[in-house]
Amino acid sequence: MARVAVILGGRSDEREVSLSTGRAVAEALRCRGHEVDEVDGDQGLAERLIRLAPDKAFVALHGRWGEDGTVQGLLEMLDIPYTGSDVLSSALAMDKVASKRMFGACSVPTPPWQVLEPHEGPGAARLPPPLVAKPPRGGSTLGVAVARDAPAVPEAVARARAVEPRVLLEAFVEGLEITVGVLDAEPLPIVEIRPDSGFYDFESKYTPGRTRYLCPAPLEPGAAARSTEAAVAAYRALGCSGAARVDLRLDPDGAPWVLEVNTIPGMTPTSLLPKAARAAGMSFEDLVERILAGASLKA
Repeated sequence: MARVAVILGGRSDEREVSLSTGRAVAEALRCRGHEVDEVDGDQGLAERLIRLAPDKAFVALHGRWGEDGTVQGLLEMLDIPYTGSDVLSSALAMDKVASKRMFGACSVPTPPWQVLEPHEGPGAARLPPPLVAKPPRGGSTLGVAVARDAPAVPEAVARARAVEPRVLLEAFVEGLEITVGVLDAEPLPIVEIRPDSGFYDFESKYTPGRTRYLCPAPLEPGAAARSTEAAVAAYRALGCSGAARVDLRLDPDGAPWVLEVNTIPGMTPTSLLPKAARAAGMSFEDLVERILAGASLKA
């Protein structure tokens, strides 16, 4: 058994989600006999880690200053093996613009996109509606809005810009919302997401009863195979390791389109990655133990 620092909370807008993830992970590890310290990923993190001297760190942070490579770099400097992807892969996945460029270079299917720089207004949008406006480095769908027609574009851009000055515009793909968990480069069963509102926003994600989840997703075999292939290709394009979750849209022709890769997916028993693992015969505790087993120094 190991002494494990579960790093949770942090400073991002996703702090509360991270606390839920970290507490669930910590409880699972304690049930498996590990000595666990829950460590808040705020400004005092380095000093606390030096004092604790854990054998491994389980990174349960979401958003900036945790999912973007910063904490991974700190752990490398402190020689503490950690879970998940390395500094570069974490940074690439967190920045959706950088991810898009890597997807393009590696022939991973992703919807057409453009960037609105801070000085550019909605009139600079070249993509025709329907489109999605999102903060390039945001998470939990905070600041994400769909513009179904041209008059709705300024409001969608303003919503994204309230979170981050730079805005990513992406063609909206009609069809199914799906996600594929990837564990050590191997895909887990696909989850289909059916929000009651028709859009998987923050409220749909975190309000019980607002969304139905089907796992394994009832997809035609060819569409399922193409989706898992695209998900693993996206994971590999960013150089990910450990556990990740790839979000996609599946269009009416059965073609998958990768939206983003989450290198630290939610990890409560009701989160999407654990749902997929459960469909593959893996308990929540098994999944957490498997992720911890992959903790390493990657530099």
